[in-house]
Amino acid sequence: MALQIPTSAQHAFEHSFPTPDTARSIYDEQDFQRAVETYRFFYPSVSMEGIFNGNREAGLEDGKALMVLAAGPRHLAFTANSDTPYVSGALDLKAMGPVVIDLPPGPYIALVNDHHQRWVVDMGIPGPDAGKGGKYLVLPPGFSGATPPGHHVARAQTYKVLIAIRALPIDGDVAGALAALRQVKVHPLSNPAAVLPYVDGTPLALDATPLRWEGNLEYWRRLHSIINAEPALEEFRPMYGALAALGISKGKPFAPDERMRTVLERAAGFALEQMRVEGFASQRPDRVVWEDRRWEWIGLIVDDANFETPEYLDLQARDRWFVQAIVASPAMFRRQAGVGSIYFLAARDRRGAYLDGGKNYKLVVPQPVPAKMFWSVTAYDARTRSQVQTPQDKAVLGSLQTRFQPGPDGSLELRFGPTPPAGQEQQWIQTAPGTGFFLYFRIYGPEAASLDGSWKLEDVTEA
Repeated sequence: MALQIPTSAQHAFEHSFPTPDTARSIYDEQDFQRAVETYRFFYPSVSMEGIFNGNREAGLEDGKALMVLAAGPRHLAFTANSDTPYVSGALDLKAMGPVVIDLPPGPYIALVNDHHQRWVVDMGIPGPDAGKGGKYLVLPPGFSGATPPGHHVARAQTYKVLIAIRALPIDGDVAGALAALRQVKVHPLSNPAAVLPYVDGTPLALDATPLRWEGNLEYWRRLHSIINAEPALEEFRPMYGALAALGISKGKPFAPDERMRTVLERAAGFALEQMRVEGFASQRPDRVVWEDRRWEWIGLIVDDANFETPEYLDLQARDRWFVQAIVASPAMFRRQAGVGSIYFLAARDRRGAYLDGGKNYKLVVPQPVPAKMFWSVTAYDARTRSQVQTPQDKAVLGSLQTRFQPGPDGSLELRFGPTPPAGQEQQWIQTAPGTGFFLYFRIYGPEAASLDGSWKLEDVTEA
């Protein structure tokens, strides 16, 4: 198939000078290309703003309250899971100053990410307290004051940061995990009595995504507001330059003319398509988990939360992750037995066809799954990258939630599709005809067999 790339032969030059038509055409192409690249680069920032905006729409002002919820299909959030309940919220370090997060001992998995979804600190089991509890102090950009002893100190490079905490439901006790989350105390260092209250988001129809903006001009308005509100970062300077050429820069209004509005809107749709290709049609060899299976690694970077390699920023891995998922930490990308978690993606069946919500499928899971803690599989809608929404109101099967009936060989047969399988309803997730879906298989506390190939998942097959 012929490459569809513009060539210099398509542009007219007279005595090596561009004609007026050539100049106009190249300016349009140049602005479009810059817009596509900046869209992809700043997608994590706008996606994080989607999380903050979802909390605001639920009545939580930045830095004034935290949301606690047991996530489910009613909550639009990129690949959120129902394995563990969450606490999340925006901390406003500009208004609050340094913030203390007082984490009790217990089975917590927690982190702080900045406004650009860059890692600030891990807490709880993957953090320096290792589940024994501790006080964390998150400092705002440029802070030079004294810090009290006895705190794990983390420095943020943006004023708005996300705190995200999960509590593991021991023996499936979700109520106990929700109660444990409320024991975490978050307050300004300057006012220990001003502990942020918790708001229950479980019953709310929450949208914590940029779905409403990601394909139109509102994406760029939101990005402009982030650029205006946050400190400029040295490592982002080249991308700030590309944005400035598009009329988006700190301290200046965003007022694109008709031509630029057209460029930005078309670039948004085109760049999102490119990211979807990175997410679900990647050609990278390192995406493959097992050579004889369709399962893929979701994270293509290992042990680095900010997608840095010794030589470069891995933009492909970054695009792939953030078009599907939210937040990042080293523990999420650590392929090491006994620590963190590992995530596998299935977007295709054994034959290589994408999973279709109108068809019935089965997934055979060999037992035991090599997980020190627990395992789960969650079904996500391909468009929203959030849990599938069906009358069943269920999107997860896992060792914490489900009473499985093993087959004769001890393996588990899980089912996905629009119609319930007779006698296997408890091991079934309903999908919606007319949609695509994909699966995440998560192992928490992976054991060696999940990494060395001695244990493998079967491919998804039509039932």
